[in-house]
Amino acid sequence: MKTVAIVGAGDIGGATAQALAAHDQIGRVLLVDAAGDAAAGKALDIQQSGAVDGFHTSLQGTADESRVTGCSVCVIADRMGSKSEEWRGDDGLAMLGRIARYLGNTPIVFAGVSHVELLGKTALELSLRRGRLIGASPEALVSSIRAIVALEARCSPREVALAVLGKPPDGFVVPWSEASIGGYALQRVVSQAQLARIEARAGHLWPPGPNTLGGAAAAVTEAILSASRRSFSVFTWLDGEFGVRHVVGALPAQLSADGIADLWVPELGPREQVRLQTALNA
Repeated sequence: MKTVAIVGAGDIGGATAQALAAHDQIGRVLLVDAAGDAAAGKALDIQQSGAVDGFHTSLQGTADESRVTGCSVCVIADRMGSKSEEWRGDDGLAMLGRIARYLGNTPIVFAGVSHVELLGKTALELSLRRGRLIGASPEALVSSIRAIVALEARCSPREVALAVLGKPPDGFVVPWSEASIGGYALQRVVSQAQLARIEARAGHLWPPGPNTLGGAAAAVTEAILSASRRSFSVFTWLDGEFGVRHVVGALPAQLSADGIADLWVPELGPREQVRLQTALNA
């Protein structure tokens, strides 16, 4: 039975657990939070909804970090509390240092919008293999952009394929020349005026809300466990891509049980290349 451990039972952690349970692809979801009783209560609430929603995933909550041992994927989310604060800074790095010894070679999915810095610190200071460290929030942004593209094109978001590169909010780049709708190049389906409207609206989509972030973290986690052939836009520790090293940036990736199996570097026009280089070097 595959287990997904979610460190942090706040809004994002709860949304991730809910999405994983609802899809009924995972045997067990474990919510780990210092507020162990509250985490157990949230797990029980989700578990009891299974009778209505028709899923059989087992959910548990605990304060014991050592119980992440043996999990197939570990998701870093936000702590339980009135503000549902994302793990970050020295606290986040210390937490990852504690649980890393229990995780072995397990992939780690960073669910929050502020986890860019934490992912970079983890790669630098804990020296974990970069393929294990995966930031899911760019995929949350992609899902929002797909929705507004679908509105303009009058199609389903499922028909829209696109990627996000760089660092949101100010430094993200969508390679529109690589995007498609229903298998056709996006620029053949929408007009320049429509594309300008999409780009203007896309700039206001960051940061995504907890439910969108949880859904993206769940989708990335399920892709890791199923070795999906679909690509996902994720944060990763760059090692020469776009001529940049030792910087966190978003790239399309294929995922496997070991984490990132392959990265795809899209072809960019001169304007997109300049924007991306500026964002990553900043």
